[in-house]
Amino acid sequence: MTNYKYYLDNGIFDIQNGRFQNGIDNINKSLELKNDWEIPFFYRAVAYQALENYDEAILDYTKALQLNEKMTDAYYNRAKILLSRKDIKNPDINRAVSDLEKALEFDPNFVEALYAMAAAQKKLENYTEALMYLERLLKLEPEAVHARALKKLLLTKYTN
Repeated sequence: MTNYKYYLDNGIFDIQNGRFQNGIDNINKSLELKNDWEIPFFYRAVAYQALENYDEAILDYTKALQLNEKMTDAYYNRAKILLSRKDIKNPDINRAVSDLEKALEFDPNFVEALYAMAAAQKKLENYTEALMYLERLLKLEPEAVHARALKKLLLTKYTN
């Protein structure tokens, strides 16, 4: 008999190799057998995100976080969707900030989350906060090109 792990492993393999719909199909089979674990919901969300099915992705990241509130990548990925959506008029930047705060609470050195937080704070016009997150990032990675560019932009265009 095939167990949930067989389908989950095949689904993850498919997703990692860009076969997102196949991955979703396999993970759905896995979830029919076992649906109380965060991993399949997380990977299915990754596939939905790649296919730009953002609402489904957000639902699955949320389900993964209900099952394991310490999934930093789920907070980060859900925030990234909220920050980058072009298909809705007013994305919920404050919710994205809240997700990024949780990700950084569990992993204070999560460089991508620090950058996303700086970008979110810029969108909210909290330029001092944005600079604070960039400083934290640049202490970890002094050569981070995007962070240095955003810091320069903030300093020249948005602060005194």
